[in-house]
Amino acid sequence: MVKLTYHGHSCFIIDSEKNSIIIDPFLNGNPASDIKPDDVKVDAILVTHGHADHLGDAVEISKNCDAQIIAPFELVGYCQNKGAKGHPMHIGGGYNFPFGKVKLTIAHHGSTTDTGATGNPCGFIITIEGKTIYHAGDTGLFMDMKLIGEMNEIDAALLPIGGNFTMDTDDALKAVEFLEPKIAVPMHYNTFDVIKQEPEEFIKGLSGRSTKGVVLKVGESLTI
Repeated sequence: MVKLTYHGHSCFIIDSEKNSIIIDPFLNGNPASDIKPDDVKVDAILVTHGHADHLGDAVEISKNCDAQIIAPFELVGYCQNKGAKGHPMHIGGGYNFPFGKVKLTIAHHGSTTDTGATGNPCGFIITIEGKTIYHAGDTGLFMDMKLIGEMNEIDAALLPIGGNFTMDTDDALKAVEFLEPKIAVPMHYNTFDVIKQEPEEFIKGLSGRSTKGVVLKVGESLTI
């Protein structure tokens, strides 16, 4: 049994019986977040790219928890220079960690920090206790999502719907068609005015499909 808890924007904590990981921990400065870095106790931190609303408090959490940051090579190097622990990876690479397997997928976006570019953005395919979760990161729609769906039996797909910087609702619905997950959860919306969306429109768009849509309010959990 695996529990996903939403903490606003693109941040999720995934809990299994033995381990806990956090993805894109944008907490301080996030008007939608319900937790702070000091509240987080995890075994690993996954970061999709270097933008401040995704890298967020990863370095602080790494130091607090003695936890590795798992991210693309250049971004991990940046975090290590800030005193964090890290495990560098790259697109297409997979690795078996104590908590489960992580594989990096492409994402069409950017990746910068306060010191400049930090390599490629990514998405994550995470397999924990027999459950597979796809966190798409910040991305536009791309045809290889169909390949991701064909090669993985996805239990939950976490997909941006905000538009402007990422897919909007219509493109996210097309992504669901490609991926064919059992459950689809919208993310990366309503944090800022420029990405205002009605998540229920995404759920309505899934009507008649085999994929179940679930809107998680901040602090709510989903067990898969």
